[in-house]
Amino acid sequence: MEKIPTFRSVSFGIWVKTGSRNESPELGGISHFIEHMLFKGTERFNAREIAEQFDAIGGNVNAFTSKEYTCFYAKVLDEHLPIAVDVLSDMFFKSLFDEEELRKEKNVIFEEIAMYEDTPDDMVHDLISEAAYGSHPLALPILGTEEQLQAMKPEDLKAFMREKYTIENTVISIAGNYDDNIIELLEKHFGQFSASGTLEPLKAPAFLGGLRFHRKKTEQNHICMSFPGLQMGDKNQYAMVLLNNALGGGMSSRLFQEIREKRGLAYSVYSYHSSHADSGLFTVYAGTAPKQTKDVLELTREILHDVSLNGLTEHELSKGKEQLKGSLILSLESTSSRMNRLGKNELMLGRHYTLDEIIAKIEAVTMDDITDVLRGMFKQPYSLAMVGSSDRVLSGIRRDELVV
Repeated sequence: MEKIPTFRSVSFGIWVKTGSRNESPELGGISHFIEHMLFKGTERFNAREIAEQFDAIGGNVNAFTSKEYTCFYAKVLDEHLPIAVDVLSDMFFKSLFDEEELRKEKNVIFEEIAMYEDTPDDMVHDLISEAAYGSHPLALPILGTEEQLQAMKPEDLKAFMREKYTIENTVISIAGNYDDNIIELLEKHFGQFSASGTLEPLKAPAFLGGLRFHRKKTEQNHICMSFPGLQMGDKNQYAMVLLNNALGGGMSSRLFQEIREKRGLAYSVYSYHSSHADSGLFTVYAGTAPKQTKDVLELTREILHDVSLNGLTEHELSKGKEQLKGSLILSLESTSSRMNRLGKNELMLGRHYTLDEIIAKIEAVTMDDITDVLRGMFKQPYSLAMVGSSDRVLSGIRRDELVV
């Protein structure tokens, strides 16, 4: 919990340490399906009444599922926190998983899958996970497939919740203006939580450096290149963030300036780093016309090759530190982002750092730290994925050419 008495809002979240990587092959997509179904009716409220409870107080309620956790959250005025805790806890403990609601929600998720498949610039990010990790659970789509969802019954969802939605796997996170009765409020609604279990060991994925192509009639080719990254909590995590900012994290980055601004070869080009409990990926994305794809790939490799040999400039490092500190401090103006930071840190790392400690870690990043990160990224062939109408441009690419 983080009390901010100068705010009038409060964000409340229930975080569960289970996601798509925790699913068996036959139950792919079940974590995301449960996330949907918790909004579809409880012993006290039907789906419409759940929505009306939050609309009536001007609050926001939502949820999301990732590869490693699921979160149910609400943001409300401070005076309405008891309503948010009441309704969310009821959804968490007393959802009905009605057969008819289950059938309707399957169709909703089928539409979500269809929408995703109609969006190649989203699809390619799942494809690159598969190229990097093969058949490991981290490579599997969060939504699952139509075939997997079609076979699921209410008891499958209830059994999964009994196994995964346990005290050991759950964190309650609150940020904003709550009163002194907060513990009493939580005891009232969560005091009966008794489901216990053991934390399952995770098997870390191997980085495979694979190639994947999905043929689809599109106006652009959508391309991702991935390299080994860092796991959550790695000592070089801020060095990785600074490297990402310089390479493709903003409008002044090398990739954006060279490929979009100077050459006009892409509208969207960027990089990002994704961390998991035991692994990570650094990924570059670009969307460009088929006739320009070869040039974009060559320019990207040139930029990456240069940084692998020469690292960042002093200007890029110092500018990146100011940029990172600024975005961090600005994010603290939102109770939602504070609640997310608290929940995720407690769930995945079991520890928290103050703002001053984080700023000190950012300031302490050196060129040697950047070099360590680069050495890990370029020690083996990269993974490559593309969604487009032809794979001809991929035939001459050597994915080991950046290995140093």
